[in-house]
Amino acid sequence: MKIQQIHHVAYRCKSAKQTVEWYGKHLNMGFVLAIAENQVPSTKAPDPYMHIFLDAGNGNVLAFFELPNSPDMGRDENTPSWVQHIAFKVDSVKTLEETKARLEAAGIDVVGVTDHTIFKSIYFFDPNGHRLELAADVGTAEMHRKLDDVKWAMLDEWDRTKRAPQHAAWMHQQEFTA
Repeated sequence: MKIQQIHHVAYRCKSAKQTVEWYGKHLNMGFVLAIAENQVPSTKAPDPYMHIFLDAGNGNVLAFFELPNSPDMGRDENTPSWVQHIAFKVDSVKTLEETKARLEAAGIDVVGVTDHTIFKSIYFFDPNGHRLELAADVGTAEMHRKLDDVKWAMLDEWDRTKRAPQHAAWMHQQEFTA
């Protein structure tokens, strides 16, 4: 078996309607589908929910569940807030910068533009507290080849030492020279 693509990724939301409107307004994501049940199909538990699906481009779908009978949403307090996030690809750094300005004008706090050498990104939170990233690729074929060449050695060293391997230290230098 080979996975074809992600069918959808699902998160929880505080309000399905607010979430659909926010993602449409700020990220231009279309509202694809809504499913509502009073019983969970997989477990048969009596637990009403609204399940919404948003178009994340190229056949990718981001979904949310509103669960009115569950305790208030929380987050994994043992994981730093910068770790768990949803990253969306945009077409250019110009789009990234324009989106940052638009989000900030709407009162949304934005971190970045952050330079990750092979891509640049911005970070912000949706109204549910989910951290989002918009990323624009800027890496060259040579950069990606160099990273591909060392990925297994880096993983093996990390697995042994739990310290950051230096195989790709060039990414953190001021300028990359191929």
